[in-house]
Amino acid sequence: MKVLNAIAIILVCIGMLGVNMKAQASENVLTAKEKSMISISSLTAKGNLRDLEKALEQGLKNGLTVNEIKELLVQVYAYAGFPRSLNGLAAFSAVLEKRKAQGTNDVIGKTASPVPANQTSLEFGTANQTKLFGREVKGGLYDFAPQIDQYLKAHLFGDIFQRDVLTWKDRELITVAILAGIDDVDPQLQAHLATCVKVGWTHEQLFEYADVIGGCLGKKYGSNAKKQIGIVLKQTAVSREEEMNNLDIPFGLGEFNKAYAQYFKGNSYLNMLTKEQVAVANVTFEPACRNNWHIHHAEQGGGQILLCTFGEGWYQEWGKEARSLRAGDVVNIPAGVKHWHGAKKDSWFTHIAIEVPAKNGSNEWLEPVSDEDYLNLHK
Repeated sequence: MKVLNAIAIILVCIGMLGVNMKAQASENVLTAKEKSMISISSLTAKGNLRDLEKALEQGLKNGLTVNEIKELLVQVYAYAGFPRSLNGLAAFSAVLEKRKAQGTNDVIGKTASPVPANQTSLEFGTANQTKLFGREVKGGLYDFAPQIDQYLKAHLFGDIFQRDVLTWKDRELITVAILAGIDDVDPQLQAHLATCVKVGWTHEQLFEYADVIGGCLGKKYGSNAKKQIGIVLKQTAVSREEEMNNLDIPFGLGEFNKAYAQYFKGNSYLNMLTKEQVAVANVTFEPACRNNWHIHHAEQGGGQILLCTFGEGWYQEWGKEARSLRAGDVVNIPAGVKHWHGAKKDSWFTHIAIEVPAKNGSNEWLEPVSDEDYLNLHK
């Protein structure tokens, strides 16, 4: 029976990863590549080398580069120890040699950019950790044992997280995949699941991550992952509601922007101020919320004016650098220009949107702003 159960787990794990890469995944569904990151991370941390070899092969087929997998396996040591990481790297080296002998040349991928020359690992690691968690991490155990605080900041969030072969969003998914298979680390798992929400993983994607964990490591670990996700999402909902009640937004928050929700990543709120003469609306974005790329078309006139009234946000036109926004800024958006706007990762953002009168005006909604491009603005 144990053998049959083990075989079933392997088949589920590999089956979940064998997704057609040509299928266009929606933003609320994990891609085959992301599922491979979860499986490789969790199996390495658990020390399941037999299943890891299959997962590594599948990961390469699903689009992970050699350098991305190396980065992932190195990161494992920070949470599961050097032996697990080294064993994973050895398994990966053997997989690559076998594939090379079979005539397969795997994509090496990008290498890490140089680290800041004018800062120490401790300095940029502290900045990275603060951005990820939305606050400075200090006190408690870190006062009791200052050296662990320095190692976390300088090495994990400095030397490792500064390497841009993987995005911070990728690294947080890898982290919760590692922690999900380690017993009795629920507080740490909850902390990083909360950070996953902050960096853009949706509720649907997190529950799907738990399904992958269950398929790879067994029902016990998948069920616990779902339990911890539920706790985190409940805490997040309560804190977000309290936060909303304390916002002092000029012209008010308004109602949930249901009519345009499909064109936004995250929640936005709309308070239509007037439709007489010109349309004027008060739009509020929760932290990390932004709209899709879009264009205001018109035969004559048209476009939009944004008056920023609360918090901090971004505005970007296609092919140009993003512009940082805060209360008091004004943005003039000509007709025909592809652009997006929204909140910064850790700030609510409100602007008044004024619709410039146009002849035969219309709006064209396009693709979402990618999580990678969005998060890179905050580095």
